[in-house]
Amino acid sequence: MAEVTCTIRIHGLVQGVWYRASTVEEARRLGLGGIVRNLPDGSVEAVATGPRDRLDALIAWCRQGPPAARVDTVDVTWHQQPTAFDSFRAVR
Repeated sequence: MAEVTCTIRIHGLVQGVWYRASTVEEARRLGLGGIVRNLPDGSVEAVATGPRDRLDALIAWCRQGPPAARVDTVDVTWHQQPTAFDSFRAVR
């Protein structure tokens, strides 16, 4: 199955609630590569690469997040060229 890349931007109460760490766990469980980081505006951004069905599963998970999070909106941008990642990790 062809790999694709998307950027997922999550808004709401998503910092200080283990959102990044939980996203890393879920993305690794799904076998995806990429990064997740906190942004200065209080949102979280993930860039993920993998099969489309697994990315759709990650996006669905991001709409819920970990128990302490409150997700208001999730924006997804699909990219023409996949980005290669060795693993999925949180960055600062």
